[in-house]
Amino acid sequence: MRILCLDVGDKKIGVSLSDPTHSIAQALKVYRRNSLKEDLKEFKNLISEHDIERIVIGLPKDLSGMIGKKAKEVLEFAEVLEKYTGVPIVLWDERFTTNEAHRVFEMASISHKKRKPYLDMMASQLILQGYLDANGTR
Repeated sequence: MRILCLDVGDKKIGVSLSDPTHSIAQALKVYRRNSLKEDLKEFKNLISEHDIERIVIGLPKDLSGMIGKKAKEVLEFAEVLEKYTGVPIVLWDERFTTNEAHRVFEMASISHKKRKPYLDMMASQLILQGYLDANGTR
């Protein structure tokens, strides 16, 4: 069984998966959001297709660690997704993951223009790898 990770944005959601041993996070795709109903169907299909046991969702806390407007929206989405799918959801602090994703692309000398379509997917992968490493889920 695998762990699915989502980096939830207003227009796109970065998606990544763990390997079956829960050691390595692998980027999967960037999903372009439609309606809430369509979004829920998409993730229910991914859960079934990839044998998902848990979902990690990045929680965009403010720099101070407080829950702001965006984090509240993510919390609401997580609650609806968990009820719809029946799969347990873990919220994971995602502060600085987008900056870290930019740094990874810079190290690979990938221009801002070329990295933009993959940024959310890379951020999702970084969130999931942080979760896997911190929880020793191997």
